[in-house]
Amino acid sequence: MAKKKTRKAGRGQEQKKKNVEKIKKLIDNCNSVIIASIKSLPSKQFHAIKKELRGKAEVRVFKKSTILRSLEANEKKGLQELKNHVKEDIAFLFSMLDPFELSAILSEKKSPIKAKAGQIAEEEIAIEPGPTEFTPGPVISELGALGIKIAIEEGKITIKERKVIAKKGEVISSNAAAMMAKLELKPFSVGYIPLVAYDKTQDKIYTDVKVDKELALKELKEKYSRALAFAVKITYVCKETIKYLISKALSHEKAIEKLIKQDVKPAEQTTQASPAEKPTAQQNTQINVQGGQS
Repeated sequence: MAKKKTRKAGRGQEQKKKNVEKIKKLIDNCNSVIIASIKSLPSKQFHAIKKELRGKAEVRVFKKSTILRSLEANEKKGLQELKNHVKEDIAFLFSMLDPFELSAILSEKKSPIKAKAGQIAEEEIAIEPGPTEFTPGPVISELGALGIKIAIEEGKITIKERKVIAKKGEVISSNAAAMMAKLELKPFSVGYIPLVAYDKTQDKIYTDVKVDKELALKELKEKYSRALAFAVKITYVCKETIKYLISKALSHEKAIEKLIKQDVKPAEQTTQASPAEKPTAQQNTQINVQGGQS
């Protein structure tokens, strides 16, 4: 029995050494390393995302002790810092891509899932108005319990008004979770959540690597719109502002022309009326002479 245990322990040590060498080799052959949380990620989704990442990143899951050994064996400062971020329920992604580019890809690889009672709503969850496939029955009271207004149309239940069933930060009730499941509403998403990234070319650690493409694009559009408006206001000339500046100049020209026309008309009327109303210097002389003769 003692011999068997010794053999197993020996094999275990050999396997650990092999894994340490594997990790070292993977680090040597990549440009970036991302540690991603896979906590609560179903096995099906884990393997589906791993498959989709082929050619972009190699996904590996090792024991914490094995990862720490491999990092300790590397002299680079950034990898030594990476040790502080090694936790349970994580996967390592090794890639030739820039870490932020890889993180952006991960944000697109999430799968929608149904809500469970007791979960915290990440965003406001609402039931939108529209027809359903429900026929009148017990579901009417279930909808009513959530304050959802309905009507029966052509033998089916129709939701008449939008109803928020969970505000951001609120705990999702069992009734709300059950109704969302019936309506096939999936308010949550699961995937690899980037926690930290290591850029080997810079030998640097990045702790904020979450990239939301849709949100980033929305923010960029808003900032561009504000910057454009400000550039036009201060008359900054560039290819983006020139058409707005020309349009602005034309509108100013029209406004000035209108003001000039308003000022010219009364002046013309005064000039035309002045000879009849006011005698000239010659007429004044004649009047004075005539007055002297009389």
